[in-house]
Amino acid sequence: MDTRIRPLGVPGDLGWVVMANGRTYAEQYGWDQSYEALVARIVADFDPAAGAAWIAEADGERVGGVFCVPDSEPGTARLRLLVVTPAARGLGLGSALVEHCLEYARAQGYERVTLWTNDVLAAARRIYQRAGFTLVKEEPHHSFGHDLVGQDWTLDL
Repeated sequence: MDTRIRPLGVPGDLGWVVMANGRTYAEQYGWDQSYEALVARIVADFDPAAGAAWIAEADGERVGGVFCVPDSEPGTARLRLLVVTPAARGLGLGSALVEHCLEYARAQGYERVTLWTNDVLAAARRIYQRAGFTLVKEEPHHSFGHDLVGQDWTLDL
């Protein structure tokens, strides 16, 4: 399979990110449309002048994506919306997308990168741990139609 990571920017990329997140998490975890709505708000707020995003492709089809945006904390970037479709897992694309985010954050002079995820997303957590992120906080919450445990992770660059 021919894979590549490219900058977000082809017409349809933003809509694909919303659809892929909504569909993937609904199918795999039973999350409701409130998650897709959250993703749509994050995508709508994305400012390419202030952050960056990448799309993973396999054989010319979109199969993954990630965003790196400024966090509200000075000197901190936030990794958002990492997704790899189930059919493309195991190709190393999740790790490659995270690495693109980290390289961008370093090049922009950020001191750290943070992210928020949920404990049920075990494959993503393994990617974050391999990249050097550390779990700094866990908190139960009810979102997306389920009782979940939210997690904050951080990586000092």
